[in-house]
Amino acid sequence: MSRIVLASSNPGKLKEFGALLADSGLEVVPQASLGITDADETGLTFVENALIKARHAAQASGLPALADDSGLCVDHLDGAPGLYSARYSGGHGDAAANNARLLCELDGVPTPRRGAFFICVLVLLQHPDDPAPLIAEARWHGRILTEGRGTGGFGYNPVFLPEGYTQSVAEMDDTLKNRLSHRGQALALLHERLRELRHA
Repeated sequence: MSRIVLASSNPGKLKEFGALLADSGLEVVPQASLGITDADETGLTFVENALIKARHAAQASGLPALADDSGLCVDHLDGAPGLYSARYSGGHGDAAANNARLLCELDGVPTPRRGAFFICVLVLLQHPDDPAPLIAEARWHGRILTEGRGTGGFGYNPVFLPEGYTQSVAEMDDTLKNRLSHRGQALALLHERLRELRHA
């Protein structure tokens, strides 16, 4: 496996994956470059949605497929926005509106109750009917700020303060963010599983 299709059309994710996979030895092809549109995310969990996206891209491309499903889960909101992180405000991918709604929902909530985590589930399928997909999950814990800070990254990065840090994700440089992030952690786990398989 030297060439895989990346089952995402999200520009922010494509940039992150490009950096994270730069030294992997894999040729990573974004699905849009093959004319593949996004799959309908009809799953009820992050794992189900990642599998749906990977199967869709593998079926359409004939290549092994890597998909991620990720989101932000806020304790005070019982895990919301969760699966609906990208369209929390109604429109898909409107980060400013999503952040505004989140801050409004948490208005007046004290710091100790603003805990949250980013979650990323990665799925790698060798082919559409692969019965044993490689799955890796990681979480990045922190809390939600009372206002956005920084201009880097995408999505909820300006309002998320990682545990143990004084910078929001949007204030971090890309190298640090990619090392700490839920996506970076999940990809490291996936690399480890691939190494184990090669040496099994």
